[in-house]
Amino acid sequence: MKTIRLFLRCLVLGVAFFAVVFAPQVALAHAVLVSSTPSAHATLKGPEISIHLKFNSRIDGARSRLYLADSNGRVRMLALAPQDAPDSLAVEIIKLSAGEYTIRWQALAGDGHITRGEIPFTVQ
Repeated sequence: MKTIRLFLRCLVLGVAFFAVVFAPQVALAHAVLVSSTPSAHATLKGPEISIHLKFNSRIDGARSRLYLADSNGRVRMLALAPQDAPDSLAVEIIKLSAGEYTIRWQALAGDGHITRGEIPFTVQ
């Protein structure tokens, strides 16, 4: 009987140990935006701009998306440039008239989780 209790205690402690040690790594596996061009709330001189997003982990470029929304609510999907790095998404130069815009991004990380975000900016 003591052997069974000792075994169960060790099992519970072992599971708890692995949960504490490995759970943070699983939680951090999602793609987090590290930097962007344009940065949030930036004001850019137009009409030509380029877009570059860098994440903290590998991104599946084939299944990730970038959209551009203007101040009138029109949204268009942007054509991604070939990935120059596994942790980046980019759009080659696009022409925009003066106004307020929002980049809406959706990134599929190597862990299979999708993260989303928005980057508002202004073109002069």
